[in-house]
Amino acid sequence: MVRGRTTAPAGLTLGHEITGEVIETGRDVEFIKEGDLVSVPFNIACGRCRNCKERHTGVCENVNRERPGAAYGYVDMGGWHGGQADYAVVPYADFNLLKFPADRDTVMEKLPDLAMLSDIFPTGYHGAHTAGVTTGSTVYVAGAGPVGLACATACLLLGAAVVIVGDMNERRLEQARGFGCETIDLSEHGDVGAQIEQILGVPEVDAAVDCVGFEARGQGHEGAGTEQPATVLNTLMDVARPAAGLGIPGLYVTGDPGASDENAKEGQLGLRIGLGWAKSQYFVTGQCPVMTYNRQLMMAILYDRVQIARNVNASVIPLEQAPQGYAEFDRGAARKYILDPHGMVGAAA
Repeated sequence: MVRGRTTAPAGLTLGHEITGEVIETGRDVEFIKEGDLVSVPFNIACGRCRNCKERHTGVCENVNRERPGAAYGYVDMGGWHGGQADYAVVPYADFNLLKFPADRDTVMEKLPDLAMLSDIFPTGYHGAHTAGVTTGSTVYVAGAGPVGLACATACLLLGAAVVIVGDMNERRLEQARGFGCETIDLSEHGDVGAQIEQILGVPEVDAAVDCVGFEARGQGHEGAGTEQPATVLNTLMDVARPAAGLGIPGLYVTGDPGASDENAKEGQLGLRIGLGWAKSQYFVTGQCPVMTYNRQLMMAILYDRVQIARNVNASVIPLEQAPQGYAEFDRGAARKYILDPHGMVGAAA
């Protein structure tokens, strides 16, 4: 959206990862009170439709006229304004908001970690959980951006024995190594299976997660730099063992006007589905239903079982510096930026 690649309308306030303090409540809000410190799941959900009642809050049927599912400040997701602003409005607040139960001082101390609960930590956890990561698993995570680093963190939290992260950005790979991951530099090595074999002794893993999505690029000296949107999915099918799970929290779109070929512009990719079928692998795709995970992950943060802000290298900047943050991230910064419009996070730090 920032690059102008999507159909997002001019004037849409971006920002689907929101954490904040309640300063006013609507007349129908019963349980959320002014002064509460809360996490806002990026999924907007009514809490009343069939999908919401079945905990599929990423595809709520009542908050987007075009199709199931909505999000703040996001293209084709209902037109709701986002949180990269001084204030934000949250509909169906009693259902959507996660109130932090700890005392205010504790919450403020852990705010950089708790800010990750609106999207990337649950999304990374969703990718790991749906891929079947458990005690003793070997896992390949494609992508060392913030979601990939959050997924690697989740894999370790779930008890994985070895977590291997692949990326083309050495700074981000260094960040992954900093909390116990093995890494593969995909700009140097196109054969991921061979690199996994050097680490594990076998060229396959128990589970694999795509934290890249439709902007994937080719791997190795020859392919690096060119858009090849099916590369990651095909690689995951190749390196995941038979009957393994593939978690796919990486974003794929139904339309991509800026794609490099006509098929990709319609969301059609050159997927080796026969390989996945032959290996009896299963795929789980789509938006993370944040409310399935956010409360448990909040407790892990509050009781010091995980340091997600450290692992994704969270950096607090004022709201006015958001354009600078976007530019730095686009150049490959190994950071997750927290915009702090009222100085609350900075003051707590």
